[in-house]
Amino acid sequence: MKRPAELAADETAMLTLVELTSAFEGIASLRISQTKSKVLQSTEFFKELWGIYSQLRVDDGFNFGRSDDAESSLIEKQLYIIITAEGGFSGDIDLKLLKLMLADYDKETTDILVVGHHGAIQLAQRGVEYIKYYKLPSRDERINSSPIVSTVQKYRSTVIYYQEYISLMNQEIRKIELVSSIQNKAQEGEENIIDESTYIFEPNAYAVTAHLERSMMQIAISQLILQSKLAQYASRFKAMSASHKRSEEERADIHLNFNRSKRAIKDERLKEIINGLKKVRAGQA
Repeated sequence: MKRPAELAADETAMLTLVELTSAFEGIASLRISQTKSKVLQSTEFFKELWGIYSQLRVDDGFNFGRSDDAESSLIEKQLYIIITAEGGFSGDIDLKLLKLMLADYDKETTDILVVGHHGAIQLAQRGVEYIKYYKLPSRDERINSSPIVSTVQKYRSTVIYYQEYISLMNQEIRKIELVSSIQNKAQEGEENIIDESTYIFEPNAYAVTAHLERSMMQIAISQLILQSKLAQYASRFKAMSASHKRSEEERADIHLNFNRSKRAIKDERLKEIINGLKKVRAGQA
């Protein structure tokens, strides 16, 4: 058994770990609250923008804001976009996302775009190449997703793998096919039609529609990034809660062993005193 001084040092170190995990748990909880508010605001704005776009009638499809001659130069490969954490301090949710993506991945027919440094590192360790890597935005507002949109416009098909916040203790991995998802929404429509007979478009209706399409894609991708960050914060909170509980239990065990060690030393000294007294009395007799 360790000596009390050693156990006291171990308990001090474990107490520091308890305090650190508690602090990280609190930070994650705060970021969850802030990010949830941003997701709700972004969703409401997207609905308003979609309401305007869905009333415009220039053709039957969603063209992703591409120019007229872009169709002939589209890359026929499928683009995978994965949204991961910037660092490895996010629980196991990134590994689950990569596992799902790699199960679908085919090097010959797929290109990968990575958002988040942790995902780029994990792919590199597995020897999987990616065409581009972007840092996960550190801020939860004014996310500039236009570089990602520019890449999406070059591909005929895009799938996004992201992390969705369900509850504080439950996060799930999702994937959506961006093209079909937006095209399905484009077919919903509304009764009030905005066209050139009642409105003036500058420079023309196609240019206005293309701008709206690019704007909605930027908002949609930003929403998915926010959703992923929200899930990452929740995963971090869950991991820190588990670590905090384990460190509290370990500290309690160390403190118990500390008391046992002190008692063992006292008992040993008491035995030495008693044995010494017996020897003294035996000598006097």
